[in-house]
Formats: sequence, structure tokens, C-alpha cells
Amino acid sequence: MTKKAMIAMSGGVDSSVAAYLTRQAGYDCAGATMQLASCTLNEAADARAVAEKMQMPHYVFDFTENFRTAVIDKFAEGYAQGHTPNPCIDCNRRLKFDQLLQSAQKLGYDHIATGHYARIEYDAASQRWLLKKAMDATKDQSYVLFCLTQNQLAHTLLPLGGLTKAEVRQIAEEQQFRNAHKRESQDICFVPDGDYAAFICRHTGHSYPPGNFIDKQGKVLGRHKGLVYYTVGQRHGLGIALGRPAYVCAIDPQQNTVQVGYAEDMYTKRLTLKEINLIAMDKLEQPRYYAVKIGYRRQPQPALVSQTADDCLQIEFVRPQRAVAKGQAAVIYAGDIVIGGGIIS
Repeated sequence: MTKKAMIAMSGGVDSSVAAYLTRQAGYDCAGATMQLASCTLNEAADARAVAEKMQMPHYVFDFTENFRTAVIDKFAEGYAQGHTPNPCIDCNRRLKFDQLLQSAQKLGYDHIATGHYARIEYDAASQRWLLKKAMDATKDQSYVLFCLTQNQLAHTLLPLGGLTKAEVRQIAEEQQFRNAHKRESQDICFVPDGDYAAFICRHTGHSYPPGNFIDKQGKVLGRHKGLVYYTVGQRHGLGIALGRPAYVCAIDPQQNTVQVGYAEDMYTKRLTLKEINLIAMDKLEQPRYYAVKIGYRRQPQPALVSQTADDCLQIEFVRPQRAVAKGQAAVIYAGDIVIGGGIIS
């Protein structure tokens, strides 16, 4: 019986090569583009062109309403609460590896494939599917995939996990894909200009009132423009002078204050994770040292990890970490294996 896979195609070179490699592996393939917002309409044309070149069907699924409620609304609400959410993780959790997988299976496709740089392997000893870092450390995207369940991992293909970006572009050139040299987007897809505060104000229709900048003793240092204009760790655009570089250390939505301090005030040793997902095990039975990554571009750091409830992990770093932001993901690694992770609360 022929294996069938639906390829999540964004119009970029990675998903196009993922489609090519999946078909080369013997799968009967179709392409699928998730319509999430107006910014994704142009991407569908590039995806369709590649699908047509490979003579495979191409579907467009309208997920705009779910994307708005599950991703954009959560993003806006998070910023208003002083958090720094990662909408790509929410999109993976709620849409790409959930709703898209369900849509694919309804059409008879056993698997979905994506252009993420990570690896999925089945471990016979533990009888679990494992998520691993990509072979190319500079492109590894396992951090944004920590939320995948055992069922989702069992029905997901990641053909690029063993390749470098240069090798992917070479394959695209050889296949004469029109997006072989397409520039990678570094922005959140629904905020292409990077102005999060302006987007949140437009999206919610709300204005966010000014309040006080304070120091860690509570002394008023000046006035801020509104909470959505600031994130923990931010240095530029504060508009106050303290004689040496100042940073946002904490945001308090109840008091409408932004606490600022100096570099030495930015460090945290302990944190709590909610919305957790464990991949390598059902439950962390006892505290253990792992490497924990608290941002997509951060390096994993040694920490003692304890599970204190079904949906709660406690992290205690060996060395305090700088600019830990609520709403970001913390992902736990043992070597190249993703143990799991959660959202910093």
C-alpha cells in the first residue's frame, strides 16, 4: 500500500525541498498551504507553482479564524500582560501539527511533512517517538517543536533534519524551483514590519495607557508609553537616562509599571513552566540535570529540572540567566534529544 503524505508548503525553499524529498522517499504527496492571514495569500502562489511542477495536488486550507483566536489574540493578550509570547510555537501547537494533520488525515494522507530543521526517530527501547536537534546546529528548529505529542510525531516527517541550508538550496536549484533563492523571512508573519505595539493597538482597537517607569525599590523614574511597547530585556527606546545603560527588568500589568534596572539586575536563577509537554517520557519521576534553552537564539544552559505537578516544571539554573521573559518557551535537552518544555510563567 502506497504511503501518503501532505506537505505543509509555505511558498519557501525549505518546504518545497521537503516536498521533493518526501516524494523521492516513495510517498504519494500533495501540497497544502494554510491560509492564516492576508500575508499568506502571496505565499500560496509560490507553493502552488512548486506543487504543479512536481505534478501533485495542492490544497489551500482557510484557517484564518482559528489563527486569529489561537495565535493572534493570544499574542496581543500576552503583550498586554507583560509577557513575550512566541506565536510560531502556538501556530505549530494549534494549527500546523493539529488542524492541518487532521485535515490531511480526513483526505486520506497518513502523514504531514514540513520544512523544519529537526529530526524525528522512533526509540524501540522506550517505545516512544523522539524529537532531536537538526544535524546543522545553525538551523536547528527543535525549540519551536517541543509541543509535539507522540501521536503527532508518529505522523510527521521532517526531511530536512539531516541537511544544511546550502544543501537544501542546491537541491532546489537542481530541481529548478522558482523559490530556490527566496529570502528567508525573519519576522512574525502577521507583523511583517516588526512594529508589535502598533499591530496590537490596531488588532485590539485598544489604547494602552502610559504609566510609571520604576526602579527595583519602586522609585518613579519617568513615564512609559504603554505596556505593549516594552519587553523584558529591552534596552533601546526607553526614553529615560540613568547615567548608564538601562534595561526593562519586569512589567507589572496590575500596577501598569515597567521596572528598569542595570545589567546586573537582569538575572534569574529559578523559573516555573506551565503548558508543559514531555516527549521523551510521560513524567519526570525525579529531579535531574538537563540543558535548558530559554529562547530560540539562546544557548542551552545546565539546570536542575523537577516536575512538581502534572502541568508544572521547576527549573533551577546552575548559573543565573539574563533577561528571562514570561511567555517565552523553555525547552529541555539531553544532548540532541528534546526531553520536553513549557511556557515560562
